[in-house]
Amino acid sequence: MKYTIVGLFLIIACAGLAWKLSPTQSSTTSTGAETLKNNIATIQEIPVPAGYQRVKVSPTSFGHYLRNLPLKSDPTVYLYNGQKKRNQRAQYAVVDIDVGKKNLQQCADAIMRLRAEYLFAQKQFHQIRFNFTSGDPALYTQWRKGYRARIRGNKVSWLKSRSYDPSYQNFRKYLEVVFTYAGSYSLARELKKVQNIRDLRLGDVFIQGGFPGHAVLVVDVARHSRTGEVVFLLAQSYMPAQDIHLLKNLNNSRLNPWYSIRQVREELETPEWTFKKNNLKRF
Repeated sequence: MKYTIVGLFLIIACAGLAWKLSPTQSSTTSTGAETLKNNIATIQEIPVPAGYQRVKVSPTSFGHYLRNLPLKSDPTVYLYNGQKKRNQRAQYAVVDIDVGKKNLQQCADAIMRLRAEYLFAQKQFHQIRFNFTSGDPALYTQWRKGYRARIRGNKVSWLKSRSYDPSYQNFRKYLEVVFTYAGSYSLARELKKVQNIRDLRLGDVFIQGGFPGHAVLVVDVARHSRTGEVVFLLAQSYMPAQDIHLLKNLNNSRLNPWYSIRQVREELETPEWTFKKNNLKRF
């Protein structure tokens, strides 16, 4: 279970209790729109709809990293404890990245994980920083120097108690702490608002911060060569902590798994959450 620092209260941070989940959460069968063919290895190999072309991105960009995320041949979503997720109708494909052994990498955490993994691979260590729900910053550069958070009530202080450790294993320990004390509420306050949804880009986030809250990540974008219409792919984790997976578009079988900006008039409806158009934000 994740916790947030708000006064002296411990609050569930991602998607709420089981009774708050989508009605489809009760189903164990994989029905509805088609899942990914198992010969596709990365997100960028998922076919675009007819007439569309992927938007160009820099080879060192976050968008390029997301496009090249590997996909599992098995489309089943598993929880952190190895059990199958009850709702197997939401995912189109599953990203081949571990979820960890604890119930931590939930919705916003999965987005922070991918962002941090990209920055770590790029050696942009000073950019790896997230805020706890209290608003206190958690800097990876301080963590790797040996500083650790001391949390008393709603107050956070950082004290040096370890030796310098730049290893990947230590980086993952840092993320566990971030996942424990941050979530959709804090991430929504960190990200910058995108004023016009037509400016949607790879790496943007639809996020509703709160208790409960949720977030999904834009992992690919394509544009129609004639009309200029934009379509995009979405990925999420959920609660309990589970495999990061690409979402189906259950409302448009012609585009599935792609979503169209034209489809987002006032709301973006995904299989397990509905966002407002103005919930779009950016790192």
